[in-house]
Amino acid sequence: MSSTSMRTLVLAPRGRDGELAVQLLARHDIDASACANGAELLARIADGAGCAIVTEEALGPTVQHQLAHELEGQPAWSDFPLILLASSQAAHHLQRTASALGNVTVIERPIAPDTLITAVRAALRGRCRQYEAGLAIQQRDQFLAMLGHELRTPLGAIVLATELARNDGGRSQLEERLALIARQSKLLARLVDDLLDVARVTTGKIVLRREAVDVDATIAACVEAHEERARARSVALQVVDRSGATIDADPVRLEQVINNLLSNAVKYSPAGGCVQVSSSQRDAWCQIRVRDDGIGIAPEMQGRVFDLFAQVDGSLSRADGGMGVGLTLVDRLVRLHGGWVTVDSAGLGHGSEFIVTLPLGSPDRAQEGPPEPARRPSNVRVALVEDNDDLRDLTASLLEAHGCAVVVAADGAAGAELIVGARPDLALVDIGLPELDGFQVARHVREHVGADVVLVAITGYGREQDREHAAQAGFDAFFTKPLGIDSVREILSSARRRRDRSPA
Repeated sequence: MSSTSMRTLVLAPRGRDGELAVQLLARHDIDASACANGAELLARIADGAGCAIVTEEALGPTVQHQLAHELEGQPAWSDFPLILLASSQAAHHLQRTASALGNVTVIERPIAPDTLITAVRAALRGRCRQYEAGLAIQQRDQFLAMLGHELRTPLGAIVLATELARNDGGRSQLEERLALIARQSKLLARLVDDLLDVARVTTGKIVLRREAVDVDATIAACVEAHEERARARSVALQVVDRSGATIDADPVRLEQVINNLLSNAVKYSPAGGCVQVSSSQRDAWCQIRVRDDGIGIAPEMQGRVFDLFAQVDGSLSRADGGMGVGLTLVDRLVRLHGGWVTVDSAGLGHGSEFIVTLPLGSPDRAQEGPPEPARRPSNVRVALVEDNDDLRDLTASLLEAHGCAVVVAADGAAGAELIVGARPDLALVDIGLPELDGFQVARHVREHVGADVVLVAITGYGREQDREHAAQAGFDAFFTKPLGIDSVREILSSARRRRDRSPA
């Protein structure tokens, strides 16, 4: 907290009211400062303050509107306290009109000094708890981001090693084991992504990239992705009704919602069980239903099933895995889309049904054709800057398998020199590098080479602010680890198209 973050601001323009209030607070060891007008009050609230005392004559329509606008932009953890001093005639009116300002205490004049001091101290205690909550949220997000980074680096090596080994062929038993390793590695990566996404969505840092989405096609793709796992557990997976609906949604996030629901349904269904998926539309809404005949949900848990880290049953959760974040993420992603999700279960042993309701999108956008398939790039010159030895070697092998000529560097300083000297078509740069970090490498390259090289950030840090920093530093694209074959193909196709458009 800054030196002003717990200061009490006073806006009392009549006579010496402001000066006297500041003196009273100072005698009780409360740091306070008078504001000359509403504009100064707003500016100092924006810089950080503990609470504000405002008299009724200062709270005209303009100041009230500006205050409401300023307070609407507070972080999610913040609820700035206001103390309004009003005559008995005005107090009732202010009680109603000040509701738009949020955390407001109205005190009638004339006011006893002890009453004002008590109110201010209570407001400051509450504000202190808010700052503590904000700091805890920041520390949690930093921890989760670091956790994701630390886990993604070895995961990247595991995923690439298994994919390369599978592409090279081998005995059937080896193929089965490698396939298992690949599945488990990707599952662990998805768990990490879910944890990070919960942190992002809780603090409003997820940005939806909306487009026209075919609901039935999305469901079909998700069902196909879970068929192998369902067969392994002897669970039937069926699509029973199709809506033909198109919604305005983020396709990646919609798949995340459906995949989480399908994963739970398959996981908690017994051998011989059945999971049914359907979609329907009515009026301006589309519904997606995922029903299973598995363990069900006890009535007392149905109101808490979307809470963070909630588990349907303690003993079952230990046997079947899961961290209790998937349904929280489903609920919050659906809400971000303007919809809601509910659960229906007759109790333990009677299965459950999750119902996602989303607003329909414009059908006109559904007429847009799919993107042209990417051609296989060849002879792309690539510079790879990665400090993890195993991951650097595996990524280089994967690029070479796709026809690339690859040069490598193990730290930021060497990488910047390599890219400027070699002038490759494409440079893949890790962000967390020694010597110079990836952002510094990108700025150095842009300063000396301009836009001639496609710069791609490869990192375990997947936060929206990291994407923004990468774009500001000069990166053309941003990918999180582990970097799979599909991502490599996408990157190389983009680099090839850009190279082919460039003059010889």
